[in-house]
Amino acid sequence: MSLPPQREEVEILLVEDNPADVRLAKEALREGEIPSNLSCVSNGVEALAFLRQEGDFATAPRPDIILLDLNLPQIDGFAVLTEIKDDPDLRTIPVVVLTTSSNPDDILRAYELHASFYIKKPSDLDEFVNAMHSFDGFCLTVAQLPPRPSTVNHDSE
Repeated sequence: MSLPPQREEVEILLVEDNPADVRLAKEALREGEIPSNLSCVSNGVEALAFLRQEGDFATAPRPDIILLDLNLPQIDGFAVLTEIKDDPDLRTIPVVVLTTSSNPDDILRAYELHASFYIKKPSDLDEFVNAMHSFDGFCLTVAQLPPRPSTVNHDSE
């Protein structure tokens, strides 16, 4: 499987406050079929600063896809998702919710806020790695990510 010509690797932003889950995600994605660059932030404030390239994140790459935990310090994942989808410059970035919650209200709310997918984070180590491989296999290999803004040709419209 190859990447579209405009991408050498997929830029992924992981918004996760659990260091163990960050470590597992890094390992699982490193083993994936598609080359990726994983950036990590640990709370909602950092996530929004990263996406808006503010402060310490002034040179942060624009992610092609976001993995978002809901249970975050400072600003929770729902608020981050709302900010992303309300921002015309960010709303086309697919957001995959990756969280421990299987509460139907959380699932419904995430989709109402325009999450692309909702993945319940498995508590078992092997199942977590399998879930990340499934993410890699589908979201990065089968699904088509939106083009990066600098590669969109508006002249053909």
